[in-house]
Amino acid sequence: MVIHPISPVYDSDSKVLILGSFPSVKSREEGFFYGHPQNRFWKVIATIFNENVPCSIEDKKTFLLRNHIAVWDVIKSCDIEGSSDSSIKNVTANDLNIILKNADIKEIYVNGKTALKYYKKYSEKQTGRSAICLPSTSPANAAWNMERLLESWRQIRKGGIPCK
Repeated sequence: MVIHPISPVYDSDSKVLILGSFPSVKSREEGFFYGHPQNRFWKVIATIFNENVPCSIEDKKTFLLRNHIAVWDVIKSCDIEGSSDSSIKNVTANDLNIILKNADIKEIYVNGKTALKYYKKYSEKQTGRSAICLPSTSPANAAWNMERLLESWRQIRKGGIPCK
């Protein structure tokens, strides 16, 4: 059983919640979301918000909060082999209401189909809210090049997030 080691990032001004499924081995080692250098999450959202890609954990947290983005994962603990989403078993879900009761979340997005699957199974009834599925930024999602990812992910700018 692997327990999620990363705290959610949000504040009362967060408008968008982005959920992954469960952190990769590299993210767990690094102690922050989307830590694998080949994952395109940070490049995608930095491009969307016309900012430089944040590098340090502190810069990433500051970037997210400045842009009214909350980030966490659907799964609190599970059995998993390495970083393989297909190996996930014995899931316990995170209580997303921790964020939803303390932030002004307008939209919930999931990063890929695995996150959507677990959100629908464990979280949707609990939150009473549906999630919008965005294509995974994982390097395993090679079918989506950067241009296609950006086109799809740009929708997180809607919902009252100010442009800079």
